[in-house]
Formats: sequence, C-alpha cells, structure tokens
Amino acid sequence: MKKIVVGSAFLLTGLVASFAYAEQDRATDLPDQLSLGGLQVASGELAFTEPELSDQEIPGELVVDVKDNLSDEEIADLGREYGIVLTDNSPEIKDDGHIEIAEVPLADEASLIERLSHDSRVESVEPNFMFHATWVPNDPKYKEQWHLTRVGAETAWNYSCGQGVTVAVVDTGIACYDGNGFTKGTDLNGTRCVDGYNYVAKNTFAADDQGHGTHVAGTIAQTTNNGQGVAGLAYCAKLMPVKVLSARGSGTMADVGEGIRFAADHGAQVINLSLGASRGAKVVKDAVDHAIAKGVIVVAAAGNSGGSVGYPAAYPGVIAVSATDKNDKLAWFSSRGKEVVIGAPGVNVTQQTICQGGKNKCEVFGAFNGTSMASPHVAGVAAMIVAEGVTDADSVRSALTNNADKKDDPKQFGAGILNADRATSHVWWGHLFARIAALFAFGALVFRRIKKKGGVVSKGPLMGFFALLGSVGLAPFLPFVGMAQLGSARPFLEALARPLGEWDLVLLGADSHKWLIGASALPALALAVLFFGVKKLRPAVGGLALGTGALLTQIAASGDVAFAFGPFALRVFALANVALLGWLATVALNKKD
Repeated sequence: MKKIVVGSAFLLTGLVASFAYAEQDRATDLPDQLSLGGLQVASGELAFTEPELSDQEIPGELVVDVKDNLSDEEIADLGREYGIVLTDNSPEIKDDGHIEIAEVPLADEASLIERLSHDSRVESVEPNFMFHATWVPNDPKYKEQWHLTRVGAETAWNYSCGQGVTVAVVDTGIACYDGNGFTKGTDLNGTRCVDGYNYVAKNTFAADDQGHGTHVAGTIAQTTNNGQGVAGLAYCAKLMPVKVLSARGSGTMADVGEGIRFAADHGAQVINLSLGASRGAKVVKDAVDHAIAKGVIVVAAAGNSGGSVGYPAAYPGVIAVSATDKNDKLAWFSSRGKEVVIGAPGVNVTQQTICQGGKNKCEVFGAFNGTSMASPHVAGVAAMIVAEGVTDADSVRSALTNNADKKDDPKQFGAGILNADRATSHVWWGHLFARIAALFAFGALVFRRIKKKGGVVSKGPLMGFFALLGSVGLAPFLPFVGMAQLGSARPFLEALARPLGEWDLVLLGADSHKWLIGASALPALALAVLFFGVKKLRPAVGGLALGTGALLTQIAASGDVAFAFGPFALRVFALANVALLGWLATVALNKKD
C-alpha cells in the first residue's frame, strides 16, 4: 500500500499543480426559416474573443524577483532575514536576472508577500501559478470562428474530441459522400461518416443538396487542424447523415419522425435537430420519446420566431438551445421560454457548406444565423462529454447545464451559455479525484482485512502500476500537457490517460461501454488465471483488482454511465463486482497465502 500511497500522492500533487469569412455572408441565400410543411428549419457579426484561462496557484510557492545587482550571498542574506530559502529558478543559466523561488508556509504567504514587496532589494513578489498550453488549430478560417473560442473549445480539446461517439444530424444531409455526382467536401474529407438514410428519396444516399445540414454537421465534427477551411468541436466523432429535408429545405413530419427513430436505432449517442415547428406532432414526439428512452441525448434548436419555443425542442427531455451573439445577448430572432435548457452562439456562425446543390467540388464557408447554428455547438460538446465516459443522458445534461456561464433570465438562456472548457474539464478532474479517493479507501479496507487475518501485504511496483492502470490510467495528466496536440497518436495516448475499464470508449466506441466489460472483475480474473501461479506476479493481479474496484466505486456513486440494463442494475452490478474484486485483491496481495 505504501507504494500506491506514494505513487498516488505524487500523482495527486502533480494534478493539484496542474490546476496550476469570412467569405460573403450566405445567410441571405437561405430564408430565416425554411417551411417544412408545418416544420421550420432555422438557417444560416463576427468577432474574435480570447478564451479565459483558469490559472491555478501553486500553494506555498512564491516567485521573488530580486534586484539584478544582488550577489548570491546578498540573496541568501535576504532569505535568512525573512526566514525563507531563496532558490534560483534556473541555476544553470547565468544572466543578469534573479528569479528566485521560495517555499513558504501557507499561513505566512500573505504576510511575506506584503513585507517582501516593500523591501528595496525586491523588484516583485507574487504567488507562483501555472500557465496552460493553448492549442490553436491551423485551419485558416478558424480565426473567424469566434463562436468556438467563445465556448472554450481550445481548452476543451485537451480533454476530449469526441472519440468513439456517433452524432446523428437529422437535416438536409451531409456532404460526406463521393461519387454519384456528389462530392465529399474538401474540408470535411477527414471527418468519418457512418451509414445514414435519405427519407426524402427513400435510399441510403443521404448527401446534402441544400447546404444547411453540412453547415450544422461541421460545427459538430468538422475536420480540424488539417490546414483547410474551418474547425469543429467534436472533430474525432463520427457523423450519421439522416436526410429528412429536401433541396428546398422542406420535409414531412413522417420523415422527421422516422429519421429520429433511425438515428436512435442505429447507434447514435447524440441526435441534433436543427429544425422545428410552431406546433407539435405526435409522430415526432413519439420518436423523440423513443430516442430518449434508449438513452440518446437529443439536442434541438429552440426556433427563430422570437416567440415561444417550437417543436421538437419544447418536448420534455430535449435539450432546447437558444441563440446568443458575440456579446452574450439573446439573438433577436431566438425563441424563448421555460423549455430553453441552455444558450449557445447562433449569430454569424462560420462553417463549411456546399454550393450548386452539392453536385460540384465547390464549397463555401458561410456565416449563418439561427438557433440551427446554436444547437450543434451543444450537440458537439455533448459528444465530447460522452467520450469522457459520461454516457448517461441525464448526466450529460447536468454536465452541460451545471457548467454553463450563468445568465439572469432562464427563459432566454436556460442554465446559461454553453461552456465547453468548464464542462469537459469538470468531468475529467471530477472523475480523476473521485477515483483516487476510492483507490485509497478501497486499498485501506483490503489491507486492513489482510492484516486482520494475520497476513502480510505484498508490496511492489507491479501493484502500484496495475492499481493506477485500473483506476485512473497511466497518464491522466495528459490534458494538462495538451492532448489536443497529439495528432494521429491521440486515440492511443488517450487510452493511456484512461483506466483500463474505459479503453472500450476510445478503441471500440461509446456504444460498447454500456456492457462495462472492461470496468468489471473480468480483466482482473483473467490476469489471475494467467499469473496467479507465479507468486511474484500476484501483486499485478491484486493491483488491477484494487484499481478496477476504485473505478467501479466511482461509477456506482456517480451513476453517470448508461448501463445496458438500467441505472438500478448499474449500481448492483458495480457493487457486486467491487465485492468480488475486494476478495481477489485480498487473496492476491496476501504474502502468506
């Protein structure tokens, strides 16, 4: 246990420190609302807003900039005078500057800063804090996408890019096809599309021939950092094109209802509905209820009437999204009402779309207005949260709303304005610290049981390694380093930043996680079958049992995983496996057995 404690304490210390066209506006090419035979599609000011970074101070550490002409002895005397040790920040670099680091008691930090700041030998003194790497994609038009910066995409990309998640865009189709007269958009050709369906033509060729759907899909999962065009939020996610609207932007409620059901039944974890009507339709409501019952996160545009929220956004369980502008004000056209769950940028949203009906290789980067443009921001961030292991729809909704930038009027903004940075980071660090705490508690119980039976705990690096592998992963600090910069290696390294029980999310897709094959006693039991006969390797078995038990304890406590048999069965399953893993760890880590 000592090695786990030391290793985990080191990890925890490090983590605490770490907290340390655009082209011509094509909005006029489309009407503000497109009639869909009772349904309406909300269609498409540009600004650049610097993200607000969270700078975490390093407790008990001061940065003291002393006068350049002070000698080493004078610096030492200064430290002795104040009862502190001043250490050169870069002793190997001999220059005219003197940046010293002082470790001080937390209780004395404020008084020392006050006293040192008035000393003539000191130029400045302040608490040390962490700067964070900010990854900016190389897409040339990214600078015009004020809306991605506004929701905190640059920091959020360090936590998730939607790996393993499928988002259905129920719309006019998506430009992700080759051949048959349609072309895959040159900027979207790195985005992975799964099979969809065209309810207008009644075939499987769901290409976009209007432009709205591609614009919406790009905000969700546009190919990012490819040196072309624009960026998207959940750029590692897969898109499912479900075409229910024609080239004129119209479609029947029957097609919309069937499109929603298709997406829910064919593996989508998130459905975006950038369409709406002033009145409800039972066939659409039933389809929405069907999707929600299957655990799908349904996100919809609130509408562009400037009045009450339209349908399907107004249905219970749907995340209804209003539109905000670059000043965080409600867009004049945005619908509003008690059904609004959250607001997101929907004014002058720049994204790729098609031209000439999608029949040529041309693409346009249009700046559109509408709640249609706001909804995919929320759908994209929802996909990013699912990829972090929060697969339960209610928990995703809570992560979005609890971490939104609060606004006064819930009828306009719901819980507030979307904040991808805060939502993704809150999930990541919340999971991590809960699992570390569970590891300490679970380990203490197991070791106490061993000692109570008169046994001796088997210690060694294998135990610590496998305990971390099972509970928090081998590199959970990667978001702090900058996971967004990993490129093609990201899926592999992202797996290392997760516990073994979440590797299926990254490598197999979110749909596989509902069975919790990795987050169960099975991996540890398999390891026991292979290595229990080799006494020196038993600590590996015990460590993995401890780590997986900690992971399952967190899952049981939070209930944020969509389990195949429901939430009650999730907790029964988790706790039963914790008990089995506790027994296995006790046996494997007892030297006397």
